[in-house]
Amino acid sequence: MPQALHAIARRTLLMALATPALARAQAPAWPDRPVRLVVPFGAGGAIDTLSRTVANAFPPLANGQTLVVENRGGAGGTIAGAVVAQARPDGATLMMADLGANAIARDLQPSLSYDPMRAFTPICHLVNLPLVLVVPAASPARDLAGLLDLARQRRDLVYAHPGIGYVGHLAQELLLRRTGVTMTPVPYRSGAEVVRSIIADETGSAIITVSTTLPFIREGKVRALAVAARERVPLLPDVPTIAEAGGPALAGFEATVWHGVLGPAGLPEPLVEAANRVFNAAMRQPDVARVVEQTQAGQIVGGTPAQFANFIQAEHARWAPLIQSAGIRTE
Repeated sequence: MPQALHAIARRTLLMALATPALARAQAPAWPDRPVRLVVPFGAGGAIDTLSRTVANAFPPLANGQTLVVENRGGAGGTIAGAVVAQARPDGATLMMADLGANAIARDLQPSLSYDPMRAFTPICHLVNLPLVLVVPAASPARDLAGLLDLARQRRDLVYAHPGIGYVGHLAQELLLRRTGVTMTPVPYRSGAEVVRSIIADETGSAIITVSTTLPFIREGKVRALAVAARERVPLLPDVPTIAEAGGPALAGFEATVWHGVLGPAGLPEPLVEAANRVFNAAMRQPDVARVVEQTQAGQIVGGTPAQFANFIQAEHARWAPLIQSAGIRTE
């Protein structure tokens, strides 16, 4: 090859090798503007507390940009889900993910305008929040076996849940089906109302988040029988898991409230990777960890977008058959 052509070929090869790195260097860093975080429930609940805690930690990790929490409650979280599903995939609109709106909503409501398993791009699994089975302080049930025996004796025993298709509702239905016991579900509008019904002895049991019930457990106003987590909860070390307390019928039983961050489908991979780094870093901040672990009794998860996507797929596979077989619908 003539020397001139050799030099041209060499320059061409070097430019080709340098182009991807140059493109990355010239690409605007995410975020380059304030980011909207759509929350599928109203202010004051556990998911709102988590969202605002993460938002407080966000700016120093995200080029000084803010994370603006926008509560869009209603319809089991699907109002927020529809907003984010229809948003431009530019990283300016994200969602604090929830089982209902982002995994099982179409199983509960077949006419839903979006498909939760296709409409979003998973970014980062933030936390798991444990659930606990509680009964009124005056209940004769001292443990899980006692509650199941009571339900077999009393056909009118009712349980409370904070809405059709919420994980506490699904977890209790799964527990009943696996043990062959019948109870009547009574829906309330919030976890706080569920706890009030248990304290007042209006309902016989509920599976609700530890963070919602912990003060009342400590005060003796409700009794904790078992946690729905895979392992015992550090803030309730003497309370067994449902799998421990339930015998062979409940072996491996597990249910959890989980939250993470996702965006609309079609988010570019470099943006997803950048957002994942920011949210993983936010969860490592001491103030965030303190709220999750001490106030919400939760577990920080973190990880890659692929891990979060696989987790959501697994959650759908866990709950969709129960929803179908039990005929659970929100419409």
